Amino acid sequence: MCLKGSDLMDQSKVLLDEIDKKILNSIQLDFPLVHRPFEELGKSLGIKEEEIISRIKRLQKVKAIRRIGPIISTKKTGGVSTLVAMKVPPGKVDEVAGLINKYEEVSHNYLRPSNFNMWFTLSVESEERLDEILKELREKTGCELRNLPTKRLFKIGVKFNIK
Repeated sequence: MCLKGSDLMDQSKVLLDEIDKKILNSIQLDFPLVHRPFEELGKSLGIKEEEIISRIKRLQKVKAIRRIGPIISTKKTGGVSTLVAMKVPPGKVDEVAGLINKYEEVSHNYLRPSNFNMWFTLSVESEERLDEILKELREKTGCELRNLPTKRLFKIGVKFNIK
């Protein structure tokens, strides 16, 4: 499960019942890799496949889930990834976040309390594509940005215990 921080900038709360919480807790790291994953998930939670699918669609609609998909090692597949920091004026945060989030290559986008206040990760197939996206974002937003490529990778697994 991958959430983009800017998708959560709308401060309205998503109401989750106990079944929603069980589904969210289950799909984070242990999504079944079988022909019918929602049926398998339903069996493990004691819920019908149709209800799992219906609830996940609702959670996607209210942006509690942005997407369900694999996390692929960009480097191992010959690609390039980087962290980008942007200096975005407070009045343009939503607009700029919307532009950034249109790129499928963006996996995380979040605000930080600093001069460079919007940070996102970008994973692309080549240096050329990376340069193209960064150039487009500079031109479309008019915001200063910094490309902060990985020097040394530390991978930390995170699972949110949704209660």
